[in-house]
Amino acid sequence: MITVTGVVAAVGTALLKIVVSVDAEVRDVTLGELDEGTSGQAGDLVLGAGVTTAEQARAVIDRCADTAAAGLVLKPPLASLPEVTAAAAARNLALVELQSHGSWAQLVWLLRGVIDRAAAPGPPETGEAGVYDELFALADATAAIVDAPVTIEDAQSRVLAYSSRQDRTDPARVSTIVGRRVPGDVVAHFRARGVFRKLTTGSEPIFVPRGPDGTLPRLVIPIRAGGELLGSIWAVVEGPVPVERLRDVQGTASVLALHLLRLRVQADVARRVSSDRLRAALRAPARTGQELGLPRGPWQVVALGVHGGTGEMMDNLALWESITRRHGWRQPLIADVGDVLFAVVTHDGDQPGSRLWMDRLIHDIARHDPRLCAASGSVAREPADLPRSRAEAAELLALHGSARWRGPLLRFEEAWAEVVVRRVVNAVPRNDLLIGGPLPDLVAHDREHGTDYVATVAAWIEQQGDPKRAARQLHVHPNTLRYRMRRLAEIVPVDVESPRTRLALQIQLEALAWPTGRAGGAPSR
Repeated sequence: MITVTGVVAAVGTALLKIVVSVDAEVRDVTLGELDEGTSGQAGDLVLGAGVTTAEQARAVIDRCADTAAAGLVLKPPLASLPEVTAAAAARNLALVELQSHGSWAQLVWLLRGVIDRAAAPGPPETGEAGVYDELFALADATAAIVDAPVTIEDAQSRVLAYSSRQDRTDPARVSTIVGRRVPGDVVAHFRARGVFRKLTTGSEPIFVPRGPDGTLPRLVIPIRAGGELLGSIWAVVEGPVPVERLRDVQGTASVLALHLLRLRVQADVARRVSSDRLRAALRAPARTGQELGLPRGPWQVVALGVHGGTGEMMDNLALWESITRRHGWRQPLIADVGDVLFAVVTHDGDQPGSRLWMDRLIHDIARHDPRLCAASGSVAREPADLPRSRAEAAELLALHGSARWRGPLLRFEEAWAEVVVRRVVNAVPRNDLLIGGPLPDLVAHDREHGTDYVATVAAWIEQQGDPKRAARQLHVHPNTLRYRMRRLAEIVPVDVESPRTRLALQIQLEALAWPTGRAGGAPSR
């Protein structure tokens, strides 16, 4: 199953934008007929290819709503006209805008791929074998045009396909094909010559002369769609390529753009389906880990955070996916639940995607970006334990930055007591906890006379009655602490020798430190 939001996210903002959001399920795609009595069937995403006026748009909206269509796609400026958006909102119909540079034919092809992939998802980051076969065929066709060996790469310099002819090569090309990725030293070689800057900013072919280190000349053709760089064609040439051949290669690049869009759509849909399954398992128990595509357990859930982050959840998701992939986790198991991102890692081993690997990663990246932090829940030995581990990780993540818990990573086995206390405090309204005892009177006295009796009691209890350590915590002399304890006993009766009294006071002090409605943070004495 895939919704309108999922379809738009899979195709990308280079082509589609949601104008009126209604998360209906999409089952098929169809063209809206202006002269027919209906527009589509239940679950159809209707393409208003022939709609040119606001009156026509409103008529199609009414027919789509009557048939329970999933949504309607229009081009600008129709999609953003107030009367059109108001009509779609009134009929509870999703309205999507196809960017002005987008082709209806191209969109139909992409949407078919999205919907088919959602109906029968495959493993993440893979596409249909036919798409790759077509890429290799196009690589051969391009090689014939320029009379040179060719590789087709994505925007991250990963090799997607290469031509069969290998009559002209150099070490850089051999390393690229064997490793399925352009080696770092080769990337640095071309970056120093400004190739990647030109790829990012332009659409014209780039000729790179022979390098002093034996690197043969290259012809580089950007592959773009809607202004977005999707990849590039790299040909090992003998010298500058004639203009007429360049025109033919650029035509091939336009065809390749559609194939790369289709591959990205397939990967995005597969990742979204995997994410949805993982999200469901983190919320409620699942039957088996195999259903979720998880590696062999046991597992732990890790909450991933960004201190002071104001970005959207999708930005944070992209950030953490990029970090984990860059450090070797090819298919990171990351999903958002509520407003927190979670990763599921294996408890055993030290390979990418394991708990030890994640611990090292968090500490390594925190040295360069202290904003990034994480918290891990306890071990989940069965898939049914994942929601519990998730809840623990989320609670620990809220403790980051407190006086007690420093560092980029918190582990449940180290901070379980804090979770227990916080659960107790959060289970009862704050005012119901502060119903009696000496603490409410001491709070009032401190507020009225400027004394520090509440902090004194807190330090005394926290340091188990040791006057030297309690005084050190308060930055006062031990005799000052003893004097304060005698004075507060004159103000209110308090038996700090009673274990029950100390326990009740600790709970009340925690309630003071975590005001009602506060989502995160920790005690500040």
